[in-house]
Amino acid sequence: MKVARTVAAAVAGEIHPDDLAPPGWHRLREIAWHIPRLLAGLGPVGPRGPEDGPPALVLPGFLAGDRTTMDIRRALARAGWRVHPWNLGTNRGAKPDTLKLLGKRLDEIYDGRPILLVGWSLGGMFARELAHAHPDKVRAVVTLCSPFSGDLKNNTNVRELYERIAGHDVNNPPFARGIGKPPVPTLAFWSRRDGIVAPSAARGREGEIDHAVELDTYHTGVVLWRPALTRIVNEIATFIGKMEGRPIELRPRESGAPDSAGFKTAWARLDSRN
Repeated sequence: MKVARTVAAAVAGEIHPDDLAPPGWHRLREIAWHIPRLLAGLGPVGPRGPEDGPPALVLPGFLAGDRTTMDIRRALARAGWRVHPWNLGTNRGAKPDTLKLLGKRLDEIYDGRPILLVGWSLGGMFARELAHAHPDKVRAVVTLCSPFSGDLKNNTNVRELYERIAGHDVNNPPFARGIGKPPVPTLAFWSRRDGIVAPSAARGREGEIDHAVELDTYHTGVVLWRPALTRIVNEIATFIGKMEGRPIELRPRESGAPDSAGFKTAWARLDSRN
């Protein structure tokens, strides 16, 4: 009934459709779409890409971990980034020590060069907070379908589940939130096909981001679907080059060459067939 009333309000002009969280049943579609791709998470979860490549850290979404972000990390590594997992297990929501642990992770990776933060869903919200806390160590923030904008009580269809598992109200996290856009270049990816997050929540408003890019995929597709990954990697390079005023220096890995984990990825095998 709640969904029916909300949709009716949108039709009446009271709420823009982009401000609406998807109906709850869309969560099942996201799960069903992800299941056949579970094998993509196999393989070593350590750093990937050229050892001298610019550093990047990928943060997983709610109830996800480093194996869930394996494909987006492979894509970035193939483009020439030195990509690191977050190494904090399953993301079960914001905890009192979340920012402290992520700050320690930044220190472990930081080699004098600022780090690209890429966060999927809740991971993108963490990335924004991390950039607020450590702007000197962050090159840019990239959010992938992250509900950082708007009414946190209504901009996703998993809020009740989140509050139950994380143990806190979404409007009262266990650490202070930064205000406004992080003080680093900020790029947001969003999708109208997202089955979890309202489009406008991931797109952001003026003053919350530097640039937004619409993708044509599901919520899980931004970390799993190859066409989306290719677009994301290319848009990141273009965005950073524009913000820094010069082309970004990357050394892409040749198709078919083994990655730094010491074996061919599934993508490399697929490339060799095309």
